[in-house]
Amino acid sequence: MSVTTAQPLSLPVTSSTRWIQLGLGLIAMMSISSPQYVWTLFTKPIQDALGVPLSAVQVTLTILIVLQTWLSPMQGYLVDKFGPKFLIAVGCILSGLGWVTSAYATSLTMLYLTYGLFCGVGTGIVYIGIIGLMVRWFPDRRGLATGMVAAGYGFGAIATTFPIDTMLKSAGYQHTLVVFGIIMGIVGALAALLMRAPDSTDALPPPAVMTSSKSVAPQQMLKTKVFWLMFFMMSMMSTGGLMVILNFAAFSRSFGVANVMVWGLAALPLALTVDRITNGLTRPFFGWVSDRIGRENTMGIAFLFEAVAILCLVLVRDNAMLFVILSAVVFFGWGEIFSLFPSTLTDTFGTKNATTNYGFLYMAQGVGSVLGGPLAALLFEKTGSWLPVFGIIITMDVVTGLLALFVLKPMRKRYALG
Repeated sequence: MSVTTAQPLSLPVTSSTRWIQLGLGLIAMMSISSPQYVWTLFTKPIQDALGVPLSAVQVTLTILIVLQTWLSPMQGYLVDKFGPKFLIAVGCILSGLGWVTSAYATSLTMLYLTYGLFCGVGTGIVYIGIIGLMVRWFPDRRGLATGMVAAGYGFGAIATTFPIDTMLKSAGYQHTLVVFGIIMGIVGALAALLMRAPDSTDALPPPAVMTSSKSVAPQQMLKTKVFWLMFFMMSMMSTGGLMVILNFAAFSRSFGVANVMVWGLAALPLALTVDRITNGLTRPFFGWVSDRIGRENTMGIAFLFEAVAILCLVLVRDNAMLFVILSAVVFFGWGEIFSLFPSTLTDTFGTKNATTNYGFLYMAQGVGSVLGGPLAALLFEKTGSWLPVFGIIITMDVVTGLLALFVLKPMRKRYALG
């Protein structure tokens, strides 16, 4: 099999269609971000309305994330088979429907079957579908394009957080869920209905980095060592990152910096705000870098950078200002997995089954969501310290960075030439 080698990035793009598709994908991604990232605003009013403990309410988000990630192979298959337009529109509507119907939930079971089920399935279809679409439209800027739409998934919540919070205080959680569920469902569906996959009439530039000419079906891909190496690497990075994200408030309080004032604001909410921004910016940035210096080289830089950032955070953990600054650096070193891994996967196994193939790799995020939070909390409970948790995260970062440079890179090259 042949390998398509890197080409200059200065080649002209003969059509603006793909940039329009990127914009539509960004809108759709932003429309489905709130169910996960704004959920925290609804937990207290829902808890009070149903008369249940917080832990029971939080199961809703666990259901959402598990369905979003672990159903992704099936969702990717449906998008590949029936096309992105209809399926992504359905996903947006399901996500909005989850909000609308959960407003009328009178029990935990109803909450799980509305917000958890509909939003989980809906956001999964949209996320996988749009990533699969972008890797097809941008062979020369695969990392940048996937990074931009992946960033939209986080940035969308920034646009809705304050309006939702305002309406919650003035009209209650049920009215807020209905209004924003309808708005987000309609906006996302309208954007999706204008999407399409590239065809033979679209003039697209050649790939920017080493790309295999193979078009590998999922069943063949799952038999390869290179896929399982990528799955292992993404699982480690996801687990480590979620160990930080899901326990961030807990260890900031343990370090005694959560309520310390930094630049006129409490350190914990300030850090969470800045971290969300850097976690979004890193996705297109490192994707753009990978389009120029190669996927594995970028992985090595980013993952080892993350290890150093975590180490520095631990060393200055009692300084609130440095804690805020370095937490932003830590998040900048993690979110790029959502642009680097889908790009690398498509470079390796081709675009024909790109959406379905990434669905299988995206399950690694599900592994991280199950392992990250509970394992970190359990280790803290057993040892009474967060330092062993950070030691594990740093180790995983270093190991994954070295695997990218010295194992994945030659393995992918051999597979492409095989």
